[in-house]
Amino acid sequence: MSFLQFDKTQLINLEYSLSKEILLANPSGAYASSTIIGCNTRKYHGLLIAPITDPDGSRHVILSSLDETVIQHDQEFNLGIHKYPGEYYPKGHKYARWFEMDPVWKMIYRVGGLVLVKEILLDEKEPRLLVRYTLQEAHCPTVLRIKPFLAFRNIHALSKANLDVNKQVMQCRNGVFLRLYHDYPGLYLQTSKVIEFIAAPDWYHNNEYLKEQSRGYPYQEDLFVPGYFETSIKTGESIVMAAGFEEQAPGRLKKRFLNQLEKIPLRHTFEEVLVQTAKSFIIEVKGMPEIVSGYHWFGAWGRNCWIALPGLTLATDQPDLFDSLAKSMVRMLKNGLFPNHSPDRNHPVYRSVDGSLWMIWAFQQFAAYLNNDSRIWKSFGPSIKQVLYAYRDGVNPGIQMQDDGLLSAYIPNQALTWMSAYLIGVPVTQRPGLTVEVNALWYNAICFALQAASEAGDTQFVDEWKDLPGRIEQKFQETFWSDEEQYLADYVFEGQANWDVRPNQVLAVSMPFSPLQDEQKRAVLEKVQSELLTPKGLRTLSPGHADYKTSYEGDHATRDLAYHQGTVRPWLLGHFANAWLSLYGQTGKHFISALVHNFEEDMFEHGLGTISEVYDGNPPHTPSGAISSAASVAEILRIMNMLKKI
Repeated sequence: MSFLQFDKTQLINLEYSLSKEILLANPSGAYASSTIIGCNTRKYHGLLIAPITDPDGSRHVILSSLDETVIQHDQEFNLGIHKYPGEYYPKGHKYARWFEMDPVWKMIYRVGGLVLVKEILLDEKEPRLLVRYTLQEAHCPTVLRIKPFLAFRNIHALSKANLDVNKQVMQCRNGVFLRLYHDYPGLYLQTSKVIEFIAAPDWYHNNEYLKEQSRGYPYQEDLFVPGYFETSIKTGESIVMAAGFEEQAPGRLKKRFLNQLEKIPLRHTFEEVLVQTAKSFIIEVKGMPEIVSGYHWFGAWGRNCWIALPGLTLATDQPDLFDSLAKSMVRMLKNGLFPNHSPDRNHPVYRSVDGSLWMIWAFQQFAAYLNNDSRIWKSFGPSIKQVLYAYRDGVNPGIQMQDDGLLSAYIPNQALTWMSAYLIGVPVTQRPGLTVEVNALWYNAICFALQAASEAGDTQFVDEWKDLPGRIEQKFQETFWSDEEQYLADYVFEGQANWDVRPNQVLAVSMPFSPLQDEQKRAVLEKVQSELLTPKGLRTLSPGHADYKTSYEGDHATRDLAYHQGTVRPWLLGHFANAWLSLYGQTGKHFISALVHNFEEDMFEHGLGTISEVYDGNPPHTPSGAISSAASVAEILRIMNMLKKI
């Protein structure tokens, strides 16, 4: 039986069903996403969303939805549902009886004595949607009508009725070919049996996306419908529809659907769900693997990808995948920096002091998995050395190792750490100068590099860097630790320490090489546990702070103010757990295990079968942000792996 399933009472309750979002993704970078009831609530929702080389190389919503109508005795029953100003139309949710996600999206509709099953999957490799309709029961002749709603626009934009749209529909084998705009590829809509297509081009105005409205963005869209497919369907008959950019052999569509259905594992447990979800973040771009940081709007964000890499690969026993992803990702290294994000694939932004240090941490996890530091040095040593020399020598503006060995990072009005939200062009949390987690990562990176270089026989590097860890350890404690406060300063700038209670200090405990003594580690964890730990991860700021924000909601500016000012991050729990278990071992296992299982209920919230990017700081810790976060999923998997080893 499917782990993720919903019945009639849940489906017809729109307040409930519209809050449950679903996602399918494949290695091509394509995805399908909607709510469990099939009503799109985001501009990022759609049944075929794929990367398009032209016009801009990013992802585009091609097919927004497929609306079905069943006809008996000349009576039409519309199964679709859209939000328009002041109403939902049609109201197909009232016919929904059952929805499940394993092994594919499966919706069962009942209209009187008629039962229609709709199953959706993405092609295992290509940007292609496959939908199978099966008439399970019917007591009289039945006609099935399928109406495609098209968008053909960037995921961040909205489509509006216009005179430039190409309304021409060309015939292809068992279907039609459409190209709404000249700079897009054409879309093939084909069926497994010969079905009549009736051309009836029209715009459907003012489809409303409630999530966009609540986030303060434009939320009304016009969708183009070129016409509809219509056919009689018999009891027990199945019809498969394909939507993609290449023409298919219609006679093979049913077999293609079945073959791919057999390859999808049924998920019975929480861990099985997460392991399967982890695959959704791995895509191929020009033949090279890449990590998508999250859905729906994130791309390959540098630090997020390195943070997620060990959990997505090593925690699922895929060392070869780690190796290929890491080798692909290091190509983006430039002057020792790794890009923190890319507005498009051709213009990465190099503005992150910690991204490259997370890269070294990820290599360190790989070395521990293989129990072979020297192999890592031979494979990735040049990249590690590039980072360390660049930081030591101040190759990049604002990033420089001080004479005492600590690493300083400051450029006015630029956020260089992971807390990088902006408001009107100004960082909400700039954290200038010496930041605690950057220096913990820096110390750990140097120690690991020395260990790996020593095993690999790189004596020149060892001789040059061997005296630095001792200097950094002493200075780190002098700079960040306070016997009076009994925790670590978040940052120090121009000699002034900032004592905001934030989770960054956890990294000074969780790193394999820590500059702290065990007594200090325990004190830090006690502080974090008492003020920052929640069932969904660590708060980004203590509730006792004047700037603490209880929830992550509202318009863009309001959300940015809350993004690192109390909002909870699940991925930080991985480092809290690692720190806790390294100190307390077997006695701490039950506590950490209970924290992990708090996320089991989240499989039915926000993004189904996955873990969200952020949660509200205050109970009930409502999930928000991206519905599926690579770092969140990866770190929970990594904790599960830690627990197995104790």
